[in-house]
Amino acid sequence: MKWQVYIILCSDNTLYTGITTDIEKRFHQHETEKGAKYFRGRQPLKVVYLEKDHTRSSAARRESRIKAMNRTDKGLLVSQVNRA
Repeated sequence: MKWQVYIILCSDNTLYTGITTDIEKRFHQHETEKGAKYFRGRQPLKVVYLEKDHTRSSAARRESRIKAMNRTDKGLLVSQVNRA
């Protein structure tokens, strides 16, 4: 099974990072407040970053590394992907 690491831009201009095997399903869960508690009180706007072809283990490690980044570094990561 292929895992994905994603970053979602939220309605309060924050960035949420997570992992999934189905980004469309997971985004819908976040929209309907059936996903992470983080989305209670804020709405997901769009997926701004997506890495594919991870194992469960590598996705979890990458998620941790991204979550440890500051806002500026996450913004650079997102902007590099959007320019490609």
